[in-house]
Amino acid sequence: MSFPEKFDVIVVGAGHAGCEAALAAARMGCQTLLFSINLDSIALMPCNPAIGGLAKGQLVKEIDALGGEMGKIADRTACHFRLLNSSKGPAVQSSRMQCDKQLYRLAMKEVVEREKNLHVRQALVDGIVTEGGKATGVVDNTGFFYSGETVVVTTGTFLNGLVHIGASRQSAGRAGEIASIGLADSLRQLGFEMGRMKTGTPPRLRASSIDFSVLERQDSDPDPQPFSFTTSRLREERLPSYFSSTTGETHRIIRDNINKSSLYSGAIKGVSARYCPSLEDKVMRFADKESHPVVLEFEGLETEEIYSKGLGNSFPLELQEKLVHSVPGLENAEIMRNAYAIEYDFVQPTQLTQTLETKLVRGLYLAGQINGTSGYEEAAAQGMWAGINAALAAQKRSPFILDRCDAYMGVLVDDLITLGVDEPYRMFTSRAEYRLILREDNATIRLMGKGCDLGLISHDNYNDLKERVREIDMRIKNLSDRKIYPSAEINQTLCELNTAPIRSPVTLHHLLKRPELKYDDLRVLDGWEEISDREVKRQVEIEIKYEGYIKRQLESVEKFKGLENKKMPPGFDYSTVPGLSNELRKKLSSIRPVSIGQARRISGMTQAALTAVLVYLKKFEKSGDRKVRDKQ
Repeated sequence: MSFPEKFDVIVVGAGHAGCEAALAAARMGCQTLLFSINLDSIALMPCNPAIGGLAKGQLVKEIDALGGEMGKIADRTACHFRLLNSSKGPAVQSSRMQCDKQLYRLAMKEVVEREKNLHVRQALVDGIVTEGGKATGVVDNTGFFYSGETVVVTTGTFLNGLVHIGASRQSAGRAGEIASIGLADSLRQLGFEMGRMKTGTPPRLRASSIDFSVLERQDSDPDPQPFSFTTSRLREERLPSYFSSTTGETHRIIRDNINKSSLYSGAIKGVSARYCPSLEDKVMRFADKESHPVVLEFEGLETEEIYSKGLGNSFPLELQEKLVHSVPGLENAEIMRNAYAIEYDFVQPTQLTQTLETKLVRGLYLAGQINGTSGYEEAAAQGMWAGINAALAAQKRSPFILDRCDAYMGVLVDDLITLGVDEPYRMFTSRAEYRLILREDNATIRLMGKGCDLGLISHDNYNDLKERVREIDMRIKNLSDRKIYPSAEINQTLCELNTAPIRSPVTLHHLLKRPELKYDDLRVLDGWEEISDREVKRQVEIEIKYEGYIKRQLESVEKFKGLENKKMPPGFDYSTVPGLSNELRKKLSSIRPVSIGQARRISGMTQAALTAVLVYLKKFEKSGDRKVRDKQ
C-alpha cells in the first residue's frame, strides 16, 4: 500500500535536526512530511536542559539569522541565562540558555504542527526506497510506502540504539523509546560505511532531597541578550544553578568497581567523546585529579528534576546511588531517573557532499548524530542545512553552501565531509579559523540576506537589518570625523576616565580603540552622539576596537577563497597522479574534494602531495582544452 500524495521532502526523525529540516523545507514552499516514532517526543531534550554554549551559541544565532526556529524556542522557554567568556574578546563569547525542557518540547511541537505545508506523522520508518540510484521515498514497519522527491534522515541515537546500565543492556533509541533497527539495516544494504558511537546522560535528582545551602549558587546574567532577532523580551522567570564536586570517596567507589561499568567491562563497542567523558572515564584517565566539577541545573519551572552535569556514568543502579551520595550536598539526594550510556550506529560523513546529500544515493540527505556529531545545536544546524538543500533539489534550484569563512555552520559541514569523524564531533571556537569575523553578535549581518533569498526571512526583517547596518557605518564614520584637541580640560577628563592624556589631536574613532574605553565613556567629549540601539552600539565598538585584526583576517579570507575557487574536475583520476601515497589516493578518491582548498584540508595531506595534484591538474586541464579544440 502507498500513501496517495507524493511529498517534495520527507524527513525521518523529529529531534532538533528533523524539526529544523522540516520547517525549512515547508517554509520554502515544499510539501513536507515529518516522521516521529513518538509525536510526544518531538524536539525532546534527552540530555542537558540547555541551548547554546561555547561555539554552540554561534550556531544557534546562525540558524536564527537564516530563519530557523531553535533560537526562538529557546528564548520562549529559557529560565537561566549566561554569556560565556564574557571577560574575553567577542570572538569567543557565546550565549547559553537553560530551558524548561517540557516547555521547549511543547513549544516546538506547536510550531511544527501549525506550519503550512508540513505534515506530521507518527510511524517507525524501516527503510529507504531507491530507484536507479535515487531515493524515491520511505517504507514504515507495516510495509506502507511514502513517496518523496527527496529524503532527509535525522535519526539521532536511534539507529540500532543500545542502552547500557551496568551489565544490563536494552535495545532503545533512548530510555523508554524503541530503537530503529530496520532503517539501520536498510542503510547498510545500500552500501554505506557505518560505525558505532557512544554517549550518555547523568542521573536526574529530586530537588527537595538536595542540600543547596552547602553549594555554590550561580544566578542568571541580569540583562541577557536573546538568541533570536525576533525576540523583543525574554521571560522573567529565573532559576539558579548550583556547583559541587566529586570527592575522594567518589573516586574510590569508581576505582574499586570499575569492572562493573559498561564502558570498562567491554560491553560498549562505540567510541566515546574525549571532550565529554563519563565520570568513570574522567576518574580513570585523570588519576591525578582530586575532584571533578558537578553542576546542578533545574530541568524546568514546574518540576523537581535536577540535571546533575558531571555525574554521567554506566554503573549499575546500586553504585549510582553511592556515587551520588558521595558528593557534597547530595548525601541524601534521591535519584528520579538513573544515568545510562547509549551506543548507536552512525554513517561516516565523508560519504556526503557539501549539501549533506549522500554520494551513494541521490536525493538522500543525512543530518545530526547520524553523521557522527553530538549536541542539539550541531544537529539543528545540519538539519537546517540538509532541509534547505533537499527543498532546493526538489525545486530544481541551485544548492545552498556556506564556506568556512561564512559561518560556523560552514566549518561544521566542511569538517564532517572532509575529515570524517573518529569520535563524536563537537563544535569549538578553536575549529573556526576565522572566528573573529564569525562572531555571535554579527550572525544576522552575515547571513540574513541568504535567509531572505531562500524565502525563510521576510523582506521587512531584512530591510530593517540593512537600515541598522547603515546606521553602524554612519556612526563609525562620524567618530572618524570628530576630533578632540589636547588641553588641560580634555586631559583632565581623560584622566578621570582612567585613560592616558593626549599630546596631539585625535579622533573619537582613534580614542575608542583604547581597550579601557567604551562608547558611552565618550559622552563627556564634544562630538559624541547617543546610540539607543545597543546592538548598533556594540557593533560600532567591536568594529573599531578590532579593526586591525579584522582587516588581517579578511586578507586571510581572500587567500582562502583563492584556493576554494580553484575547482577540481568531477572526473579527476587521483590514481594517475604520481607522487601520492596509496593512503592519500584512497582518501582523495573517496572524498572527491570539490576544490584545492578542500583537498588541502584532508587529513594527512602534505604540501608535496598538494603540489603534485596541482601539477597534474594543469596537465588534466590542458588535455581537456586540446580535446575540445580537436572536436571543434
